[in-house]
Amino acid sequence: MPVLLDHRSAAQNARPTLVGLTRAELAVRLGEIGVEPARQAMRADQLWRWIYHHGARDFSAMTNVAKELRGALADAFVLDRPTVSARQVSTDGTRKWLIRLADGAEVETVFIPDVARSGALCVSSQVGCTLTCTFCHTGTQRLVRNLTAAEIVAQVMIARDDLGEWPTSNDDRLLTNIVFMGMGEPLYNLDNVVAAIDIIADGDGISISRRRITVSTAGVAPKIPELGARTGAMLAISLHATSDELRDQLVPLNKKYDLESLFAAIRAYPSLGNAKRVTFEYVMLKGVNDAQADAKALVRLLKNIPAKINLIPFNPWPGAPYECSDWDVIEAFAAHLNRAGYASPIRTPRGRDILAACGQLKSETIKARASARVDA
Repeated sequence: MPVLLDHRSAAQNARPTLVGLTRAELAVRLGEIGVEPARQAMRADQLWRWIYHHGARDFSAMTNVAKELRGALADAFVLDRPTVSARQVSTDGTRKWLIRLADGAEVETVFIPDVARSGALCVSSQVGCTLTCTFCHTGTQRLVRNLTAAEIVAQVMIARDDLGEWPTSNDDRLLTNIVFMGMGEPLYNLDNVVAAIDIIADGDGISISRRRITVSTAGVAPKIPELGARTGAMLAISLHATSDELRDQLVPLNKKYDLESLFAAIRAYPSLGNAKRVTFEYVMLKGVNDAQADAKALVRLLKNIPAKINLIPFNPWPGAPYECSDWDVIEAFAAHLNRAGYASPIRTPRGRDILAACGQLKSETIKARASARVDA
C-alpha cells in the first residue's frame, strides 16, 4: 500500500523555487533581486554548484555566498522540490515516487537498482501520454501537458534526496543512469528534454554522463536525428513488431511514421557504432509477436544497425488485451537473436508489486491511493 506523504510544495509557497533552473535562468533570478549584471554569471555558477552538486535545501548552507545575498535569496526564493504524494519500495528494491507538481498534476518516477551498486532512474517527460500503445496502461490516460525542464530535473533531485546521494560523487553512486522511459513521449517535448539533459549531464552538478542517459521513443521519426545532434544521448526505440501491419495495431504512431521512415531516421542518428548502439525494446506478447518467425524477421529488420534488443516480458494490468509470452518461448526468442550476434537480455520484471513495472505507471497508483483513503 502506498505511503501517503504530506510535504509542502512550491505551489503552497509564494516564493518560486530555483531547483531545476538553467544557469541562464538562475542569472535572471539573481537580476530580479538586484545582483548587478557583471556579477550574475559568477553568482549563478555558485548557486548551480550548491543546488546540483550539494543538493542544498537551505540558502544558509551556501557558505561561499555573502550573508546579505543569502538573505535576499531566502526572502525571494526557495529550494523546494515538488511534493512527493506517495513513496513505495518494492520487495526487489525498486522505488517509486508519485510526484505532485505545482498545478496539481501528477507524474511517477521509478528507480530500478541493479545487482551491482548502480541503478537507473526512469523519468517522465509528460503528464499522461498522447500515444495509445495497446499494451501499455499508461497509454490509456489522456495527455494533460508537457513537463518543463525544471520538472524533469526535479524528479532526479527527489530521487537523489531519497537515495542520500549528495554531494555528487563518482564513487559508490547508486543512481548511475537516466532513462526517459516514464510517462509520455519524450520527442513530443524535445526542447524541455534537451534542456533537462543539459542540466543533468553538467559536470559541475548532477554529472551523469550523456552516455548514461537514454531517451526512448515510440518512433517520432523526424525528431530522432535532432535528438542525437542536440543531446548526444543514447537512443532507444519502442519497437515491439517487425511488420507495419502488426505495429499499426500495437503502436498506432506507426501509421504516421512507418517502419521504413523510422529506420531511415535511426540510421541518421549521429555517432552510431559498436560503442553507441541503439536499444530496441520489444515487449513479449503471447501468440502475437513471439514466434520464431518474428525473431527471424527482427534480425532481418536490424541488419547493419549497431543494436541491442531488450526483451520485455509483458506486465499485465486490469483489462489488458494481452498475456505475457511463456518463459520458454521468450528464451527461445532470445536464443535466436543471440545466435545472430545481437545482445538480447530478457529484462527481469521489477517493481510489479508496487505497479512500477514497464507500462504500469500512474493509473493503478491513483486507484491504490483512492482505495487507501477509503480503507482509512
